[in-house]
Amino acid sequence: MIIAIDGPAGSGKGTLARGLADALNYAHLDTGKLYRCVGLAVLSIGKDPADAEAALQEAKKLDLQDIDNIDVTGDLAAGAASKVARFRKVRDELLKLQKDFASSPPGDCQGAVIDGRDIGTVVCADADFKFFITASAEVRAERRHKELLARGEPSIYARVLDDMLARDERDRTRSIAPLRPASDAKVIDTSELDADTVLATALRTIKAGE
Repeated sequence: MIIAIDGPAGSGKGTLARGLADALNYAHLDTGKLYRCVGLAVLSIGKDPADAEAALQEAKKLDLQDIDNIDVTGDLAAGAASKVARFRKVRDELLKLQKDFASSPPGDCQGAVIDGRDIGTVVCADADFKFFITASAEVRAERRHKELLARGEPSIYARVLDDMLARDERDRTRSIAPLRPASDAKVIDTSELDADTVLATALRTIKAGE
């Protein structure tokens, strides 16, 4: 079984994906990590993530077994990811890894939960279940602001909101695999919902559709 979860930054899609994977004993892949790893790799060699060729070469080197060992939590990684994700050749390269993961989940798992921004529309358009997780930009920025402060990192809410709105605009308007709900996705607005409620809602949907 393949479960596709899409949505903008801070919507709670990653939390839901991890929760579903744990509840169902499925493998989980956060595809945003792939782009963040590529973006950071480009920066590590002194190049600009907006350099298409540099991004492609680093994408070709990426190994799924290594991504969990790389710290991709900072805003630097997020910004770099947003830049490299605009390149078709980079997306095509990473698409192979994502499709392989979906068709052959590691650990003998009987299913995969994959989250990102184009899973239900491009990567796994034939997924058994699709969810699009969203929330208002203000709520998402507040979550991100609190997360940064909790990690001891400096944060200004207004700046976080501006950055999030800019990322949303890039993701929605890019010509390749823009962020949008699949026509058959269940949309869940988490603005006023906690993580347990969102997980319960998704599990009910899956159980009803089995």
